[in-house]
Amino acid sequence: MSLYGLLNTSASGMAAQSTALSTVADNIANVSTTGYKRASTEFSTLVASSGAGNYQSGGVDVDTRVAIGSQSGTTSTSSSTDLAVDGNGFFIVSGPNGTPALTRAGSFEKQADGTLENAAGYTLLGYPVGTTPSANSYAGLEEVNISDLAMKAVPSTEGTVTFNLPLQATAVTDATKLPSANAADATYTQKTSFTAYNNAGTAVNLDAYYTKTADNTWEVSVYNQADATAGGFPYSSGALATETLTFDSTTYALTSPTSLSIPVPNGSTVVLDISKSTQLDAKYTFSANVNGNAASAVKSVEISDDGTLSVVYEDGSSVAAYTIPLAMVASPDNMTVISGNAYLPNQDSGSVQIGTAGTNGFGTIGSYTLENSDVDLATELTRMIQSQNIYQSNAKVFQTGSDLLKVLVNLNT
Repeated sequence: MSLYGLLNTSASGMAAQSTALSTVADNIANVSTTGYKRASTEFSTLVASSGAGNYQSGGVDVDTRVAIGSQSGTTSTSSSTDLAVDGNGFFIVSGPNGTPALTRAGSFEKQADGTLENAAGYTLLGYPVGTTPSANSYAGLEEVNISDLAMKAVPSTEGTVTFNLPLQATAVTDATKLPSANAADATYTQKTSFTAYNNAGTAVNLDAYYTKTADNTWEVSVYNQADATAGGFPYSSGALATETLTFDSTTYALTSPTSLSIPVPNGSTVVLDISKSTQLDAKYTFSANVNGNAASAVKSVEISDDGTLSVVYEDGSSVAAYTIPLAMVASPDNMTVISGNAYLPNQDSGSVQIGTAGTNGFGTIGSYTLENSDVDLATELTRMIQSQNIYQSNAKVFQTGSDLLKVLVNLNT
């Protein structure tokens, strides 16, 4: 073994332990970084050619690895846009120059422009509801943006109305006095008002008049309450809808029609299911359940375990806006590590596969939670002490080789 070989070997040992200490330093610095994956060093020997009785030292080579595919514990938070993946998968974010990247760091927060950005500055990507995703491509993904969902008004389009009309009511036989004639002296059996909503979210009160015209036959007329005069009739505009109701003479159940269509002023046509209505020898009853609501502000954003992002409004209603997908690669530990706790697939890691959380091997998404760093501080401090001692030992070998070389040089003088 030559003295120069001894010096080179100990120098490679010091360089290898320097790398190990660098990974320890990175790990300790990121012990509180959301979704951080610890770096480690693996060593392998470098063997030089040696003959009988002549050993030539080689040295040590070092390979740095990042446990990208590992999963650590989680911490609960108070924000619905703090996300963690339970199981396989990564969030897809807008990376450098707009290139999609993968991350487990789900500390997303709404920005002024409505996008959701994590602490490293990456913007969450997702599919608008109704988009068919590609299983092996980023096509169709866009930045999740909830700014356009600040206010919402849903016009009424459907509902259910159930009533019982009293069997023993007196019939009105003069057609000129039926509510449908809209005369000042209109006569009716029962009246009930209910509410629907137009396209602007304005409540439209509707007056429904029920009038018996013959045995098992009734007329229903619906007016816009805003068109009524002080005494009700006449309304300034005609009836929005008028239908003749026919009941079975044996069961007294409604036979026709089974629905009632009412065009709401400045809104949609509301189709009411009235099939469960009856004409029994009992008092008049009426119940209505009509969809739609007034304009309402956003109260919160909720994200389900399958990645569905819904906007919840002050009135309690919610609307699904985006689907947040997850991505996987065949060998996650081989992905390229970039700044901000993010990764780029490459040839060694395999191509990206995209899917819905909770299906086909993908993990689920947890809201109000963040994935912790997988660094164990005690382990890192132990590694630091070990690397420090090994570095010092290599330095001692280098010093010894240097001293021997000086002795050899002095022998030649």
